[in-house]
Amino acid sequence: MIGYYLFLVVEKFLMILPHSWRKNLFIALARLAYRLDKEHRLIVAQNLKFIYGNSISPERIEEITRYNYKNLLLNLLFTIERQHMSLEQLRSILEIKGLEKVQQLQEQGRPVIFVAAHYGQWEIGASSVSAFVTPVSAIYKTMSNPYFEKYLVDSRARFRMNNIPHHGALKPLLKVLRNKGAVALLADSSVKKRDGVIVDFLNKPTLLVTTPAALARKFDAAIIPVSAHTTDHEYFEITLHDEITFERSDSETEDIKQITQSIADWTSKLINDDPRLWFWLHRRWKKNYPEIYEK
Repeated sequence: MIGYYLFLVVEKFLMILPHSWRKNLFIALARLAYRLDKEHRLIVAQNLKFIYGNSISPERIEEITRYNYKNLLLNLLFTIERQHMSLEQLRSILEIKGLEKVQQLQEQGRPVIFVAAHYGQWEIGASSVSAFVTPVSAIYKTMSNPYFEKYLVDSRARFRMNNIPHHGALKPLLKVLRNKGAVALLADSSVKKRDGVIVDFLNKPTLLVTTPAALARKFDAAIIPVSAHTTDHEYFEITLHDEITFERSDSETEDIKQITQSIADWTSKLINDDPRLWFWLHRRWKKNYPEIYEK
């Protein structure tokens, strides 16, 4: 509890400062973290070498690593600023592309599954879709500190997002989709074997979550990928991409694998288009390839 109240004091001080000062402060913290955090710098290098081999230079690895710290800290800053942001303020700093895709699906009465990755500005992407496209239900992992958890959940809820705890999430998700609503799911997270299937991801056989595919098949839901980009961390472009389509067969298992592979293909292309924007700072392949993290 003490840590949470100290955080609130820091938050109050930050929000007194002009936005440009806050932004520069968090960029400075990202630079400091890059210098001090040898462990995660190594993890980024291990991940990148595993995926790109000798085709990636040490200079490119450093560039991607530095940007990962910067992007992570600025995502955190948005989470803090969002707590004090109105709908009008959020709308003024972004453009949403592809809105007509979801509007057509809603007219058809189809439920929607938005899929995204830890790529670009994922926090602002989720908030923007829920606030200005359609209210979404999203799963979150419970935290050890209930005060910080409530802070995060309340911050997201201000923009019409329904937050579902990870434990026991299936039943609420089913209810939303039966009612022709929308859910938002991450497509690139590491999962337990029972919750995933091995597909080709970034040209590596990787265990990926099957929840989006299983729900899409069960409810004939439209899978709409979402990405959020920025060039200056001031103005943001939210893109609703083309629907990931599939044809139902007699084999549920094969259908789920095929849909998951299609999601993996989309995510892989997104990452390869600009690897700086994906979150490389964790041991993503430790379940499949633990040896790559041996020092």
